[in-house]
Amino acid sequence: MLRAYAKDGNRLTPLLPGTPLTGAIWIDLYRPLPEQVAATNALGVDVPTLEDMSEIEISSRLLLDGGNVYMTAVLPGLTPDGEAISGPVTFILTPDRLVTVRHHAPRPFDTFPERADRSASGGRSPERVFLGLVEEIIARLADLLEGSGAVLDATLRQVFSPQPRKRPAALQGALERIGTESDLIARVRLSLLSLERVLTFYSATQQSRAGDSGKLKVILKGHQRDLQALQEHTDSMSSRVSLAVDATIGMIGLQQNDTVRVLSVVAALFLPPTLIASTYGMNFERMPELQWTYGYEWALGLMVATVVGTYLLLRWKNWL
Repeated sequence: MLRAYAKDGNRLTPLLPGTPLTGAIWIDLYRPLPEQVAATNALGVDVPTLEDMSEIEISSRLLLDGGNVYMTAVLPGLTPDGEAISGPVTFILTPDRLVTVRHHAPRPFDTFPERADRSASGGRSPERVFLGLVEEIIARLADLLEGSGAVLDATLRQVFSPQPRKRPAALQGALERIGTESDLIARVRLSLLSLERVLTFYSATQQSRAGDSGKLKVILKGHQRDLQALQEHTDSMSSRVSLAVDATIGMIGLQQNDTVRVLSVVAALFLPPTLIASTYGMNFERMPELQWTYGYEWALGLMVATVVGTYLLLRWKNWL
């Protein structure tokens, strides 16, 4: 899919299908078809493939080709099937336009066109569109971290809630939620690191470009400070994840200890009666109690007495 936008002051106006791309200030390629790639290449842009975008080497992700700057970041998003993943997104900054290439759907690419005029940089130039899109991405990453923090808070409250009947299922669900949020936090951190490298490379190549690059340094530095602050926030979130995991596993251990204690108490209560029943169940000829008129009642009473005595002993020792 190809979406193109033209500038209208600070706003971004979608171009109708069939409109020449020469008037576009931003071209967004999402899982592009071959003819869409060819139309973009005709503008002097070499659209990378997914294999090129997935290269691990930093020289393949950040490069300067003539007057075009190629920058690839790893961002969280959704696949066409709705699966949450982190995938590469390439930003191609040219003197005339910004081209983005992606094969999954990060949310900022859908929300930014309508809010471009409200960003700090606006949309009057390709560099301003790029910085505005980065601002939208940073805000989305911050929202993801905030949502993860809320989920962790709710999970910890549930772990420590005094509801023993719901505790087994609640603890299992808590571990599943903690694992999901831990994976999300790790993907957000990866995105923050890749964005930081993208902005560092952009800052290094900014001097070689004409336009109002000098006026955008303040905005660029603001984005870099936001990224650093969010990285510190992800570190604290990782600590909270560790705390949540330890607390949940600890509560599971306490619950298992309670279960084992109950079973041990039950076994201790029935051990003396079992001993008495086993004694009178032996096949010896000389067992005087077998001839007693009330031998059966005697054995039952002795069993009950031993159970009561064992129970009182356990209560006296504070084992119950």
